[in-house]
Amino acid sequence: MTGVPAPAGSSGAQGASSAKPVRGGKLGAAAVNQASLWNVANLLTMVRLLLVPGFVMLLLGNGGYDPAWRSFAWAAFAIAMITDLFDGHLARTYNLVTDFGKIADPIADKAIMGAALICLSWLGDLPWWVTGVILGRELGITLLRFWVIRYGVIPASRGGKMKTLAQGTAVGMYVLALTGPLATLRFWVMAVAVVLTVVTGLDYVKQAVVLRRQGMAAARAAAAESAREAAK
Repeated sequence: MTGVPAPAGSSGAQGASSAKPVRGGKLGAAAVNQASLWNVANLLTMVRLLLVPGFVMLLLGNGGYDPAWRSFAWAAFAIAMITDLFDGHLARTYNLVTDFGKIADPIADKAIMGAALICLSWLGDLPWWVTGVILGRELGITLLRFWVIRYGVIPASRGGKMKTLAQGTAVGMYVLALTGPLATLRFWVMAVAVVLTVVTGLDYVKQAVVLRRQGMAAARAAAAESAREAAK
């Protein structure tokens, strides 16, 4: 089943009885055996990427102000947000992490969110400065991660997860053609999302500076130790 030959002298029955069950049952076994490009986590990421142009067409359909079209757009956006939760969980749980997933997953996340923000601002539903703050933060943090990647990885914080949830909820509410109290509520949800966006962004900057300083100090210490060893 796993492609690993049984030890010499052992029967097929003995091998089957001694094999430990893989976490997740059949899905777990299949995932561990084939952590390839075409695994379920990557397929969900691809679905999110394909949803982006469809979402834009639905949101802008019939002039961009048709409640029915915007309801369909909200459904596409919701599917993208839900698959974002599942693909990362599946990749970590069943060891399906691939180079493609590492690159495509954050691109898919930012693509659907960026498309929604830009379309909403273009339609006049959302101020451009809100879109600028959110997208500027996401781009800045991405560049920051590359800046310190040689020294380590900045882990996702609880605040960052709250920010993502707040952004997804707020944008989803703006995609829908809401009126009355719900329209007022979405304004405050977006306000919370913007605050979390700025606060967590500053926290990531602080973490990046500390990580880079620690990495540089460790590199200098290692170089000094190598020099002492060479001088002996």
